[in-house]
Amino acid sequence: MPDSQPQPPSSSSNPQGSSGQPDPAALLLCGARLTDGRTVDVRLGCGRIEAVGTAGSLAASPARTGGTRVDLSGYLLLPAPAEPHAHGDTALSAEHDGPVSYEPEDVQRRATEAALLQLGHGATAVRAHVRVGDVQGLGALAAVLQARRSLRGLAELTAVAMPRVLTGLAGADGLAILRDAAKMGASVMGGCPDLDPDPTGYAEAVLEVASEHGCPVDLHTDATDPARLARLAAMAGGMRPGVVLGPCAGLARLPAEVAARVADQLAAAGITVVCLPQGGCGAVDRRGTPPVRLLRAAGVRIAAGSGALRDLSNPVGRGDPLEAAYLLASRHGLRPEDAYDAVSTASRAALGLPEVRVEAGFPAELLAVRGDHLAGALSLAYSRVVVHRGRVVARTSAVREYCNSVVAAELGLPRQGRGKLS
Repeated sequence: MPDSQPQPPSSSSNPQGSSGQPDPAALLLCGARLTDGRTVDVRLGCGRIEAVGTAGSLAASPARTGGTRVDLSGYLLLPAPAEPHAHGDTALSAEHDGPVSYEPEDVQRRATEAALLQLGHGATAVRAHVRVGDVQGLGALAAVLQARRSLRGLAELTAVAMPRVLTGLAGADGLAILRDAAKMGASVMGGCPDLDPDPTGYAEAVLEVASEHGCPVDLHTDATDPARLARLAAMAGGMRPGVVLGPCAGLARLPAEVAARVADQLAAAGITVVCLPQGGCGAVDRRGTPPVRLLRAAGVRIAAGSGALRDLSNPVGRGDPLEAAYLLASRHGLRPEDAYDAVSTASRAALGLPEVRVEAGFPAELLAVRGDHLAGALSLAYSRVVVHRGRVVARTSAVREYCNSVVAAELGLPRQGRGKLS
């Protein structure tokens, strides 16, 4: 059975020091298959891909000592996924009776464990949306930021500050909290305009604070009001750093011609849409997935996130980006390549991270999945090896065994396992 917990790398494959920065030792990934069908060796060093060559053609860099070889025969090597829509403060809380605890130690533990679960799935970068203000004040944010520090060198965790109300008399405190959150270390300004009495005013306030601090914006919305979306697109058009909206499930319920017009407006404004094919989250009332093919055809960048990870909004949420890609392909008709792009390249772009390709010079943020082609990997993505900053940071191994069978022997079916089942 799959082991869902990431396993720490062995000491021989740990080329990163306690500072969290890569040291000069090289890592050689041997015999990996690429999506174009080639079988290659890939040499990593100083957090980047140094060289890609045909299998057996590369050796550890002569300028370095202590290099490690990792055999990836039978694995497909891909750019690592990124998670653009997590909720670290409420993750893993569904199994507990009573209201969710916002005690800092509880939030930090949940946020850390959730990020490690997602790292085991392959996500080397996670954007966590964190509620600020109200009862929890800035305590939950401080706890998630502490989790970020403890994860340094394993995964990149960033926090989005989400106040509840930003307009009217009640909004003054929210605005002050949002500015304090930016000073504390929240690197993205966000929230849910749909929950404010003045959704457009809420969005304007978030954009203003983000502009003051040079932060990107990430807003939750069901996207059921075309006029409101048009105003938001006009306000956000060309904003740098960029603007992300999600999960936008309401776009699928609009008339086709209205949805197409909204898609054109979002594309013109450079807004990224993050969909949640695995389920919803507590910040919006309704679940669903926007019309991803329509949005892509209009030129909107589509990223895919996991949403709730075993909290009250989705008590069975897995937080697995490959499951999100699988659902985009199986339910929404995307090609496997486009579906995987939504959880990797597009998600990294939504997070403001540099592009990753399995080519020399690119960041060594990689995922190896047991399989020989992408469609098969999305279907049965059990065994995984995760590389962050040029070192192996998580492994998941799966072994499937069957009892002895005359039929299997006669047909020559593959059998994997170390023992025999009676």
